[in-house]
Amino acid sequence: MSVQVNIYEAKTRLSQLVDQAVEGEDVIIARNGTPIARLVPIQRPAARRQPGAWKGKGWVAPDFDETPEELVELFYDGNPAEPNS
Repeated sequence: MSVQVNIYEAKTRLSQLVDQAVEGEDVIIARNGTPIARLVPIQRPAARRQPGAWKGKGWVAPDFDETPEELVELFYDGNPAEPNS
């Protein structure tokens, strides 16, 4: 739902219009019936990250950074479209 008010009315009802915008209502401010501004709530920033929040909740395999020799050979010598080439 949206509400459109002229500048004079917006000045006299600012507090109420701000409350409406915070509740999600679209508040348009007009001059001589022509919309010129929109009143919207400020988006709150995401919560700051806390380092170490995942500590102890994941693991890395001991061979994580070891590439199988067969795969290395495919990169340098093989044709990936043909298995075991």
